[in-house]
Amino acid sequence: MTAAPGSFNAFLDLPQTPVFNAETGPLAGLRLAVKDIYDVAGYTTGCGNPDKAASAIPATRTAPAVQILLDAGARFAGKTQTDELAFSLMGQNAHFPHPINPAAPNRVTGGSSSGSAAAVAGQLADIAIGSDTGGSIRAPASFCGLVGLRTTHGLISLDGAMKLAPSLDTFGWFARDIDVYDKVAKLLIGEDAHRGQLTRPVALDWLDGLSTGPDEIAEYQRMRRHAEAALGPVATARPLAFSPDELYWCFRKVQAFEAWQEHGAWISSGDRGLGPGVKERFEFGAAISAKDYAAEIDKRDAFRRELGALLGADGILVLPTVPGAAPLANGTHDELLAYRERALMLLCLSGLSGFPQITLPIGTAGGAPFGLSLLGPAGSDLALIQFGRRVLDAAHTKD
Repeated sequence: MTAAPGSFNAFLDLPQTPVFNAETGPLAGLRLAVKDIYDVAGYTTGCGNPDKAASAIPATRTAPAVQILLDAGARFAGKTQTDELAFSLMGQNAHFPHPINPAAPNRVTGGSSSGSAAAVAGQLADIAIGSDTGGSIRAPASFCGLVGLRTTHGLISLDGAMKLAPSLDTFGWFARDIDVYDKVAKLLIGEDAHRGQLTRPVALDWLDGLSTGPDEIAEYQRMRRHAEAALGPVATARPLAFSPDELYWCFRKVQAFEAWQEHGAWISSGDRGLGPGVKERFEFGAAISAKDYAAEIDKRDAFRRELGALLGADGILVLPTVPGAAPLANGTHDELLAYRERALMLLCLSGLSGFPQITLPIGTAGGAPFGLSLLGPAGSDLALIQFGRRVLDAAHTKD
């Protein structure tokens, strides 16, 4: 399968079935793309794996969170590519032509919400639904120059969606501008559960060490100054009890164990042709014992309490979304793996805590997009979007 000019390999080539949307509403006139782990009535849900797609039957009901947006006037534009079983971060599914990053065509889109990010960045959709387990909203948004929020865990329904690691999975979406992003958030969230005022921006002193090089460190510092112009001086927080490496392995083990619990029986029942990387990650999960998983859950709970205490009711953590610009699409396996590991050390803070994190498209590195993130207490999702608006305004004013 080859891409039509300007399609960026974002959408799946599926038979077109009409999908009802309201004619009026706050999203009227906006095009909505949907990651192929969500049910859309009349369409199969392939989850990025040809065997799963071949055995799937068309859904009779659209995932409730997606339906809310259709009922608000958004028009269905199609189902988008996902990394295989949503278990990757680069957007390079071995079974499909890789989505092209419209903002940096020689670099990856990021995954697993790869097609959704490409669709919005390429202006083929105004809103695109994705999911974020390990970073699959935040990383593609940073790579493609988009707004992306990992929502508070459990805040938005994942009914009608494929599970990967349930204690980490979250609903998410992409947009090119904060106004559209805010409209979607208000429909899906309503109002923040967190009542405190976020007035205390903080940063961790080890974040610079995860950047890909001195240019990325300098760009992060520049982006941080934009955040300070909007939020006030950023204080360095006290050191965490857990090192980046400890948090990385905690996240990896929790995610992989749960992913194997969800998909292991199906994978083991036949030759599923899993692509490289995905196959090894599931094998890693199969080797983790329930005892080891329980120990990692205890560690995660301790980290969640510690980060919650650090933020309190008024803290907001400022950090680079990922180590730098997206890696080159033709990078070697080892290069992509090394980037993935550094990225997860940043991305796992929100994942392990369950706290919301928004990435904002205000930076560049190597001529490609590079996002700045704000991470807040549980339930502060709408507040983060409003603070994000202020940071974007400050960045545009200074630039």
